[in-house]
Parts: sequence; structure tokens; C-alpha cells
Amino acid sequence: MTRHRHSNLAMLCALLALAVTAHAESPPNADDANRTTAAHPTGFARFRDTQDGAFDLSDLLLNHKGVLPVPTIITEPAVGYGFGLGLLYFSAPKREASDNAGSASNSADAKPTMSPPNITGVGGFFTGTHSWGAGLMHFHSWDDDHIRYLGVLGKVNLHLNYYGPQGNANAYQLSGVTVVQQILFRIANSPWYVGPRYTFFDSATRFGPLLPDGLHHFERDVRVGKGGIVVDYDTRDNMFYPSHGTYAEFEADFARGGFGSSNAFDMQSVKAYHWIELTPRWILGLRVDSGFSQGDIPFFAQPYVSLRGVSDARFQDRNQVTGELELRWNVTPRWALLGFGGAGKAWGKLHAFGDAPTAFGFGTGFRYLIARKLGLSMGIDVAHGNGQNAFYIQVGSAWR
Repeated sequence: MTRHRHSNLAMLCALLALAVTAHAESPPNADDANRTTAAHPTGFARFRDTQDGAFDLSDLLLNHKGVLPVPTIITEPAVGYGFGLGLLYFSAPKREASDNAGSASNSADAKPTMSPPNITGVGGFFTGTHSWGAGLMHFHSWDDDHIRYLGVLGKVNLHLNYYGPQGNANAYQLSGVTVVQQILFRIANSPWYVGPRYTFFDSATRFGPLLPDGLHHFERDVRVGKGGIVVDYDTRDNMFYPSHGTYAEFEADFARGGFGSSNAFDMQSVKAYHWIELTPRWILGLRVDSGFSQGDIPFFAQPYVSLRGVSDARFQDRNQVTGELELRWNVTPRWALLGFGGAGKAWGKLHAFGDAPTAFGFGTGFRYLIARKLGLSMGIDVAHGNGQNAFYIQVGSAWR
């Protein structure tokens, strides 16, 4: 999902963070992952890596078709403190028998590759503001990762804040059901993918007795139906927590009555993440994220700045642009420490670009390689933003 997604989808997809943007080229140690089908450890051996003897869930997830619980302590100021839980089920995709043995990508000099795992997830959350949500998702790849499908179904009831021109918080309730369907096709054997995406959100919005400043033509019940085109470029070495490579995505969406939308508007987003392996132990990550909108767009669907330490939708307007850096130190093959920082702006209706306030967030965190054969890490990030602090339980990279 793109960064201009609705606040409700952002929270729901955080619980299913492993796969909502499940794009990959080749997780590390792909040959190890393929060999896991040859032997099936039993007992506590399922939780230890045969390579270094450390705690590891690779065999449990790949061979025993285990379910990975993803607990989430919610400290997001937009919805208050709470708890969430996601359950993720992994299965290995079937390889084509021919395997294109004569192609350049499988030549003697090429590195072994593995398609991203198929993932099914279910999750839910509840917070102290009585916000809650539940969702189901599935990611699947076919034809040696030449076709990628993503489907999401969710229901939310959120108590949020809308910030007008003066930056004052105005409480409102947003509830509804959402559906996302996407299928991408790889162009030949290149790292380019292209395909359609459809998003539908049947929403109901409630404010207090007075509408806040900056809201015009407010409608309580709004249906958002968007059809769009997605173009991806993906050379990452790992879909969960890359060490090198690039992931970029362009998306153009068109909300029209023919797609089930009650409002007509357009949205475009461009995001790019790049990882540089400075040394085997030091990884530098660069992120640029932007979103633009035109037409009669509902206020809650506008692009907003998304940074660790910054309340979601706190900086929201017709357009947004965000930049972020992250430096990772691989202390051991299993443990990593990281520091990050970024800034962004939202402008277009409430503010001109030069007058728009700047959002910022910075902090530190750690990761543990919990499933080596999948390249899957988990950990915690602690961040400070504009007048607030937050911490996050992360599965893989925070950039999605």
C-alpha cells in the first residue's frame, strides 16, 4: 500500500507488516532455504539454526508450516495506546520444473535465487481510545516470481484527530470496510513489475457538533473506489530487511463512480528506497516518499507524512514529500543496532509549501535475525518527533 493510504489502512497493515508490500528478488541463503525440505528437525531442534545453533524459526516456518505471531504494542498518538496481534502463515512457492536452465538469470555465474514465500496473515488491534480493527491478507507468487498477487480485507473503527490550518486537534470517528486487490506481472526476467490495483473503502465519519476549520463540503458517508496502475522496480537482496539494492514504486489512482467511488479525484505517489552496503557490518538506507492528489478527495484520504515518532495524519494535505536516512550496524550475524532520522512536509490546501510546518522524527532501535533462511528480523524502534515520543515493535524494515 502506498504512503497516501488512509489512516485506518496504515494501522491495520502495520499488524500485517511482513507482506502488505511483499516484493522481493532473492532472500539471502536461498540454497539453504531450498535444502530445508530435505530434513525436518523435531522437538526443540526446530527452534535452533543448524549453522550457528542460535534461536531461529526458519525450519518451523518453512518445513512445519508454522504460524508466526507478530505482537504489536501500539503507541501511535493518533489512536492512543493499545495492543495488536498478527498471525502470519508461510509456505514455499512451487518452482517451475524447467527452471529456465538456459537463461542468463540461472547461468553458472548467477547467484541462486528464491521466490518470496507465500504468506497469509490475519490480525487485529484495540486501543484505549476504543479504536479497533481486524483484517485478513494473502500474498502469493507464481511462475518463479513472475506473477505476484496481493489481497487485503479489513474492518476498522478509529477515533482520530483532524488538524486544521492552525494545527489544533479535532476529534472524529472513522469506521468502515476496506478491500485491496493487486496483481503484478514481471517484465521478462527484469526487476520491473507492472499491474493493476483496486482499492475500496466504505466509510462513515463523525465529528462533534461543530466542524473544524478547513473542512468544506463535508460528507458523513463516503465511498472511496480507486482503480490504478502500479509500476515496481525491485533489486533488493531480501524482502524483509535488505542489505543492498533498490525498491521503487510509482502508483497512479483514479477514483470514479465506475469504481464505486462517491467522489471523483486522482492520486499519484512515488517512493524509492535504496540500501548501500558500506562494509559487511555497516548498511546505509536512503528513503524518498511523495504523494500528490487532485479533485474532490475526502480529507482522511489525503497524502500525509509518515515517519517514526510522528503521529499518522498529523501532517496531512493535498501533497506530501518525506526523506529519511537509516544507518545499521551489524554487531553480530544475528544482532544489529540502527539509528534513523527524517523530515517531511505536507502542503497544497491548508498551507503553501513555504509556510507548511516541517515534520521530523529520529531515533534508534535494534533487530534480531529470527529466521535466517528467510532473512527475517524482528526488533524495536524508539523515536522522538514533533513534541512526542513513540516506540514500535518492528518486523523487518520500517519502510514499506
